[in-house]
Amino acid sequence: MKEILAVVRMNKTGATKKALVEAGVAGFTAFKVEGRGKIVSNPTLILERKKELLLMAGEDQTGEAEKLITDFLVGTSLFPRRLFTILAHDEDVAKIVEAIIQANKTCNNVGDGKIFVLPVMDAIRVRTGETGESAV
Repeated sequence: MKEILAVVRMNKTGATKKALVEAGVAGFTAFKVEGRGKIVSNPTLILERKKELLLMAGEDQTGEAEKLITDFLVGTSLFPRRLFTILAHDEDVAKIVEAIIQANKTCNNVGDGKIFVLPVMDAIRVRTGETGESAV
């Protein structure tokens, strides 16, 4: 048994839920979380990305968009994300991980999320008392 943890963009929640159902996942839990990924340290890349994001933000008289973008790029902000937890049989892990990737991959190159696969020692179904693989 494995536990799959997937941290994805908030706007990809619906697509992720649909992908998990289509992959045959029996159940999962989703939490609202905040976090951030690896900080980009290349100044040229930061400047290019800042210009792109400011163009996307449009006209902003208050300067709020620029502050948010700068905070994002230099690593001082946490961002809302969705954390999915899924228990899976070992043979289903690759299919589930691929479904999550396909639902969340964008052309942004950064911020698409992370997936972690962890071993599970045991599981117990409260209603029936079943343990191990049969409880998943």
